[in-house]
Amino acid sequence: MLMTETEQQALVQANTTQEQALDYLRRILLAPVYDIAVETELTPLTKLSSRLGNQVFLKREDQQPVHSFKLRGAYNKLANLSEAQCIHGVIAASAGNHAQGLALAASKLGIKATIVMPITTPDIKVDNVRRFGAEVRLVGKSFNEAQTASLAYAKDEHKTLIHPFDDVDVIAGQGTVAKELLQQQAKTDVVFIPVGGGGLLAGMAVYLKQLQPNIKVIGVEAEDSACLQAAMIAGEPVDLAQVGLFADGVAVKRIGEHTFNLIKHYCDDVITVSTDEICASIKDIFEQTRVISEPAGALSLAGLQKYCKNSPGDESLVAILSGANMNFHTLRYISERCELGEQKEAVFAVKIPEEKGSFRKFCQSLSGRVITEFNYRYVDKSTITAKVQQANIFVGARLGGNADDRQQLTTSLQEKGYQVTDFTENELAKLHVRYMIGGQNTLSAQERIFRFQFPEYPGALEKFLDTLGERWNITLFHYRNHGAAFGQVLAGFEVQQDQEQDFFKHLQDLGYEWQEESDNQAYRAFLT
Repeated sequence: MLMTETEQQALVQANTTQEQALDYLRRILLAPVYDIAVETELTPLTKLSSRLGNQVFLKREDQQPVHSFKLRGAYNKLANLSEAQCIHGVIAASAGNHAQGLALAASKLGIKATIVMPITTPDIKVDNVRRFGAEVRLVGKSFNEAQTASLAYAKDEHKTLIHPFDDVDVIAGQGTVAKELLQQQAKTDVVFIPVGGGGLLAGMAVYLKQLQPNIKVIGVEAEDSACLQAAMIAGEPVDLAQVGLFADGVAVKRIGEHTFNLIKHYCDDVITVSTDEICASIKDIFEQTRVISEPAGALSLAGLQKYCKNSPGDESLVAILSGANMNFHTLRYISERCELGEQKEAVFAVKIPEEKGSFRKFCQSLSGRVITEFNYRYVDKSTITAKVQQANIFVGARLGGNADDRQQLTTSLQEKGYQVTDFTENELAKLHVRYMIGGQNTLSAQERIFRFQFPEYPGALEKFLDTLGERWNITLFHYRNHGAAFGQVLAGFEVQQDQEQDFFKHLQDLGYEWQEESDNQAYRAFLT
């Protein structure tokens, strides 16, 4: 029987895909990464295995000389460059692990490396790149601005641009992680791999699926940086409007073209996880290994734990700890959030009578549960309506660690006559409001509330105030730095109705990422 034209095209496509896969297999097997990289351990997580009912292992890429898998791809790319491509040196834009991997790889091969980094990059990362022998140029306030500058430098100075993930040799270098994994443990049921631009997932998936097609390969993304999931839905790479910055190692707006072409054929599923779930996995890794993983490094273990909620059990599961370049000051934020991710804490707004003895009675109603947080501010009744006889408290309570416990506590409090609002999933409440209990305004009709991501560079706050602060009265401001390149800001403005169009134009001119929170329940409960 003759094939239709569609069937012929499908066959050609399948053959082309298989040829590409075989080429990647050859490149991975021949990649000279061990000139500089090390074979990392596959560590069993015994306590977590017992808790999850599966055999859980951690592939320890934190053991690389730069504490990240990125060294593999960078070195493999440089090792495959021609002499002509190396004469004027190489260049890349990066504020993270790619920068350090490329700097060390170039030093090993005697190639001059230039790294373009945003001026918001923490000093520790800048110093590490320089320590590995690369030239650092600080340009722009964001990765996109640094990347644009690197393209211009590459053209003007005839340097070879090294892409952090969307390159055949980089992908092959990252694929050597899978080669080691199969040598260390051939019988593996599921492998969980973090996704930013997709280089590690693409390289590992194309290798695993050719040698062990029964192994299930799952990519794991942060919920606020899910560029692969967006591409899967669209059928092609697409740009995210914005990305979250907590897991900065995977904060990529668009999946790579080369990487997506492999992932769509060789990846079985994609899981997204929350910031709280990542924080919980960072804690688990520390407790089992005494290693402090960076957020992107713990991403895959968070995905593994989410998978286990519906897994058949008794499977061999491997998570890739992709990196451990953690900014120390970020730990305070992680410590605050990890128990929420473990479902061991919940936070609520609860109305209690504004009268003596109410606190003690409320504590008794918790039936012995540990209170982790309790925020309250007395409101002078002479300044408000006489009908208001209740206080609003922000309270945290210890849970038992199961999914039903939070609802059981909510129901129990409601049955005892308390009005309860669960804020455990409310980012505004957890990031800002819990630290601001106490003040309420009388401008609720005119006040508009916004969350901003502020780049940490000299003059950022002044720019904000110059653009908005003199024309509109700032009614609320809360800022916390977590040791990252961006700070999180909550700001309120007094905006009259006839000023709205002008106000939002100025918001756009500001150039920061923002979202309005004026209708957020946590704001309504405690700050209006």
